[in-house]
Amino acid sequence: MSGGHPEHGQPDFDVRFEWGLTGALACAAPVTVVVDVLSFTTTLSVALDRGIEVFPFRWGDVRATTYAETRDATLAVGRRQAAPGQVSLSPVTVRAAEGVRRLVLPSPNGSAICFGLAETGTEVYAASLRNARAVAAALAPRLGAGDDVTVVAAGERWPDGSLRPAVEDLWGAGAVLAGLADLGVGRPSPEARVAEAAYRAVAADLPAALHGCASGRELVAGGFAADVDVAAEVDSSSVVPLLCGEAFLPA
Repeated sequence: MSGGHPEHGQPDFDVRFEWGLTGALACAAPVTVVVDVLSFTTTLSVALDRGIEVFPFRWGDVRATTYAETRDATLAVGRRQAAPGQVSLSPVTVRAAEGVRRLVLPSPNGSAICFGLAETGTEVYAASLRNARAVAAALAPRLGAGDDVTVVAAGERWPDGSLRPAVEDLWGAGAVLAGLADLGVGRPSPEARVAEAAYRAVAADLPAALHGCASGRELVAGGFAADVDVAAEVDSSSVVPLLCGEAFLPA
C-alpha cells in the first residue's frame, strides 16, 4: 500500500478518488482514470479526436527526444518554449497541427502519472471535462462486472516539488464520478462523493470557474486563455482514451 494504512486504499468501495501517483498506487484498482484538466488529459482528448496516437512520458528532457525518435513520433515541447507552428502541451497547438500521426506528450503531472501506472497491471484511462461523460459510460459496464475503479486527480506541483491539489482536476474527476452516479452504478467512497459534489457545485458555470481558478488565471496571465477555453468544452468529445501498451488510443 505504498507505506500507507490499508484503509487509505478505500477498500470497502468500488468507486474511489485520490490525488497523484502515490494516491493511485494506494488505491490500486483494476481500472484507473487519470484527470489532468490543464492540460495533459485535455490535450490528449483533442489529439485522439484528430486521430493522433499519444505516448505519455515522465520527462521533457533529452530522454523524451530519444523516446520520440525511436517511436517515429513528434515530441511536444513545453507550452512556453513552443515556436510558432510547433506542437506543445497546449491543446490549441495540437488542434492546429498538420501531419502529426504519433505524439510524445510529456508533462510532470498527468502524463507522468500515466507513465508510472503503465506497468502496474491496472487499465489506465484518461478523462477531462471534454469527455467525462463518455468515460463514465465506458466504465459503467466494468463496475457492473465487478471491477473497482479509482479516479485520480493529477494536481500540480509547488516550487518545492510537493503536490498542489488543483481544483480543476478535482472538478474533472468529479465530472466522471457524477457521470457514474447519474448512471446508477458503483458504491462511491466518501472521498469520491466529495469530488462529485465539488463538480456539481460549479457545473452550471464551469467555464467561468475554470477561468477564475488559480491554474486558469495562471494560464490566462501567460497568454494561454484559449487553452482554458478548450478545457472548458464540457462533454464535447466522445473519445475514451485507453493506454494500450505505451500509447493512448480510443477505447
